Amino acid sequence: MLPQLIAIAMLAQTPQPFPKPGERPQTPAQRTPVEAPSAQPQQPAPATAEPGEATLGVPVYPGAEFIASYDAGKGQRYYLFGTNAGFSEIVNYYRTVLKQKGDLVYEEPPIQEFDIGKYREDTMAFPPSVTVKDYTWGGAAGYMNPKRGKQPARFKTIIQIVPAQPE
Repeated sequence: MLPQLIAIAMLAQTPQPFPKPGERPQTPAQRTPVEAPSAQPQQPAPATAEPGEATLGVPVYPGAEFIASYDAGKGQRYYLFGTNAGFSEIVNYYRTVLKQKGDLVYEEPPIQEFDIGKYREDTMAFPPSVTVKDYTWGGAAGYMNPKRGKQPARFKTIIQIVPAQPE
């Protein structure tokens, strides 16, 4: 019983894609219910499952650590990477690599988004993009590393990548 409760608690903490301006956060009653986990725990994906530039369509900031990927719906996935480089350093990297300014989605906490493909509402859950978020804003300790006992214990900056889908 205890392993099932732990699994359910872990599912409740699954990170969601960063919000867009004008979006209203969903209340728990509006969220789609999650199915209870099966009795057999799933094996974690092997370390070699880290996506590369061919999968993502963009380079990952050098030294950023792959955290996880999640089903975004409508056949899309989003990928999270953590780094202890500062927010502005990551933003400047993607400005240079993607040759675009990007959009400051929020000033507090700072979130910068770079569009990397055309958004098609009928076939996509989220616009193809690279989103950078500062997790140390306002004195916060950072985004906790979900890999227990691994270093770093927290990441200053998180990079979320939603790859463009083939035309």
